[in-house]
Amino acid sequence: MVDAIFLSAEPRMSATPYIPYCGSPPVPGQLTWNTDPALIAIMSGVIALYALGRRKQERPDRYRQSCFYVGWILVAAALISPLCNLSVALFSARVTQHMVLTLIAAPLVVLGRPGEVLLRLLPNRAPANISLQSGALPAIATVSFAISLWVWHLPGPYDLTLQSDLAYWAMHLTIFGTALLLWYALFERLGCISIALLVGFGTTVQMSLLSALLTSAPRPLFSSHFGTTWPWGLSPVEDQQLGGLIMWVPGGTLFTVIGVVAFGAWLRALSVQADGTKLYKP
Repeated sequence: MVDAIFLSAEPRMSATPYIPYCGSPPVPGQLTWNTDPALIAIMSGVIALYALGRRKQERPDRYRQSCFYVGWILVAAALISPLCNLSVALFSARVTQHMVLTLIAAPLVVLGRPGEVLLRLLPNRAPANISLQSGALPAIATVSFAISLWVWHLPGPYDLTLQSDLAYWAMHLTIFGTALLLWYALFERLGCISIALLVGFGTTVQMSLLSALLTSAPRPLFSSHFGTTWPWGLSPVEDQQLGGLIMWVPGGTLFTVIGVVAFGAWLRALSVQADGTKLYKP
């Protein structure tokens, strides 16, 4: 069954030698940093613009400011540190990169409200607050994040990211972008039980299913790692299983907790409503 799911995205081997964006597959003791000047300039530029926007606020929120800076530093760490280079050799390192971006960096960046801050840099006193008011946003965000995560962990698209810079950045932009949307939808309606249930349990189910398929696959799925995992003491299958577990445990746990807390709030709301008092917005 696992093979049937992944065979439709079977990778193609490239006849032309290509060095992946993060460098050649490393061996122990030879990890390198990503010194791409364009990426470093963009990452630094965003920090500078955010800091400038914060200066224009009458009462800057230091908590949100700290959240953004920590989140953006984690984004930089995932893309610039040796983790980037290690992800060329190990599928598990690539999954770690994705989990850092989606489970830690994305919510911190969203808490920093970068959209509102950057709007202050526009002329004519642009409004300080922005909000996506669509009632369908949580469902759109949940489905978009799921599609992005699944597509880029199929063999064909995944291996393509190690054969094309364009595919590599398409992967990171879509996965991180949909994660930002997902956390925005959750934080924007933090008191809404139904949204927390949708985001929590919906994301738990899809991440757990993908993780289970990766860990239970009887053979290695990603041709790019057939010969790159051995120097690190892992077979391709073991590396793949480790990657599945890295996705399963932190991702599944985090969103399960969100769903369980929301479910508990829903049960309490039912009890309170039975007494004629409404404390939560379901």
